[in-house]
Amino acid sequence: MEHLIRVHNERDRRTLEWLRRHVGDAAVAAAAERCARPGKPYLSAVCRQLGVRMPAFSAPRRQTLSPIAEQSLATIRSILAARTGPTVTALGAAR
Repeated sequence: MEHLIRVHNERDRRTLEWLRRHVGDAAVAAAAERCARPGKPYLSAVCRQLGVRMPAFSAPRRQTLSPIAEQSLATIRSILAARTGPTVTALGAAR
């Protein structure tokens, strides 16, 4: 079906799979042909043509940070701690 409809990302792929399961390949292809102008139609236009609303897929959130993220945050915290330490900034000295 991706040869008939613009699919830009993983959410579009999941939406297209959902659409194919719910209305069938023939209906999706016919709607894509009705929407097609000079190129492939967007998935949202095909859904409008079929009279369906695209489902809101949510990506599962990670509950724990990766080791790389934890190391990056530790580095950022140490940089910020060094900046807010006992050193006096030019603005602070002027007051």
